[in-house]
Amino acid sequence: MGGVNRTNGGSTGAGVRAGAGSGARSGTGTGTGAGANLLALRSHNTALVLDLLRTAGAEGISRLELAERTGLTPQAVSKITARLRREGLATEAGRRASTGGKPRTLLRLVPEAGHALGVHLDRDELRAVLVDLDGTVVGERRSALDLGAGAETVVEGVARAVEALAAEGLRPPPPVADGPRSPVADGEPRAPGRALAADGGLRASGYTLAVNAGLGASGRVPVADGGLGVSDRALVSDGGPGVSGRAPVVDDGRRVPGHAPVMDDGLGVSDPALVADGGLGVSDPALVADGGLGVSDPALVAGSGPRVPGRVLDAAPTLLGLGVALPGPLDHVRGVLHRVTGFPEWDGFPLRDALARRLGVPVVVDKDTNAAALGLAVGGEGGGEDGSFAYLHLGTGLGAGLVFGGGVHRGARTGAGEFGHQVVQLDGPPCTCGARGCIEALCLAAVARGDLAEAARVLGAGAANLAGLLDIDLVLLGGRTVAAAPEAFVHGVGAVLDDRARREGGHDGAVPVRIAPGGTRGVAEGAAQLLLAPLFGRGNGG
Repeated sequence: MGGVNRTNGGSTGAGVRAGAGSGARSGTGTGTGAGANLLALRSHNTALVLDLLRTAGAEGISRLELAERTGLTPQAVSKITARLRREGLATEAGRRASTGGKPRTLLRLVPEAGHALGVHLDRDELRAVLVDLDGTVVGERRSALDLGAGAETVVEGVARAVEALAAEGLRPPPPVADGPRSPVADGEPRAPGRALAADGGLRASGYTLAVNAGLGASGRVPVADGGLGVSDRALVSDGGPGVSGRAPVVDDGRRVPGHAPVMDDGLGVSDPALVADGGLGVSDPALVADGGLGVSDPALVAGSGPRVPGRVLDAAPTLLGLGVALPGPLDHVRGVLHRVTGFPEWDGFPLRDALARRLGVPVVVDKDTNAAALGLAVGGEGGGEDGSFAYLHLGTGLGAGLVFGGGVHRGARTGAGEFGHQVVQLDGPPCTCGARGCIEALCLAAVARGDLAEAARVLGAGAANLAGLLDIDLVLLGGRTVAAAPEAFVHGVGAVLDDRARREGGHDGAVPVRIAPGGTRGVAEGAAQLLLAPLFGRGNGG
């Protein structure tokens, strides 16, 4: 996917927003019509560059190559990479001999400049990982869990696990090799010490992620680099909140009745009438929703809110947030659980909001199978943007994650992938979902009596149904039950798919089956990608 250039030399891209409160979902468009949010467009191009830096690895990539592969002008690439270097996200990786002229400087991603937490909540186990921007696991914790112990107990268990993991694995951000970061660079206000204030317009799960863009600075009001979602464009100048060219307001003691004092906000607003609700520069307090993110539609933040000073995770400035994956069904957009199979008491519980309030960082919630599928797609499984695959997860339950064109397919109501509850035996044994003869019930019963061949055959029948309905390119198997006997499941599922292909006379052979990489922590790693993937414009993580 290429970038979009502007004739005035600034870089924009293909994401658009109809206006404040529209939902801030990523989309595609020309970026030239009325209503285009140039900050979001610029973030699209930044994401393209970041992703190429990530995939280039330690060897790095030159600006010329970045321009060629993104379709951006060299001037636009130079501006983006200069900003990334100031923010500590990119650095030099040496030089490459040129066929003419001076050697080309190579740039690479700085993996330790950002981190994400990923948690897999299984019915009887919690697994948490801490990953860097490359997706490399730099910390891991695992403990017993009873998903039926009650919401308060589970939320507190998650909080303790991720706080301990962050305390063990995170250190202060590394110094920026290319010189100190300026709070105002290229017309974009920055919050000092926040390496990941990357254009501010990054989105996750329908709310403004704001990726550490000053939201965690104790005693300072949020500076979200233009991604505040303020409906009055006059309040947004030079890519950020406030009015450019005016001196910053530094602890001047001005107050608006009912609102917090203006303290070191750097917004550059000389008129105290513009300073409302903690110095956000919004004249209408109604525009300030959920902890001062400045989003006119409260649904865009849905309880995630800014970082809360004094919380354990607030001491980790490189942390983007937390991704949580668990059995469904659930509402991914709102982070609300439905009747989790076997645990109907979770129905209607707002897990995302509860964890965000407890931890003070952005949280994204998704089904375990979708998270794992996203991680696999970001890792290049399934043929990239042109391929498709089904990830079948067999552990304490059975579900599927579906990927088409490099993105996770969640469905209109985020309910796609309830693979385990397709009925294949009308008078079969009862399932915990309330139906009879579900693939999950049959498969788990076979596993319980030690008949792995039968379990694989049942799983293969479901996989064959998916292959016939969706014409997918690949089947990937995962989950702790599969991990305990991988060869048995690959052979058994593959045999059913082979039989189907022979019956149908397909000339290309059966859909291939293999074990998903990542092992038993694949879901937790995928949960972390719910935060990381949008940063690189990959898939549809949040």
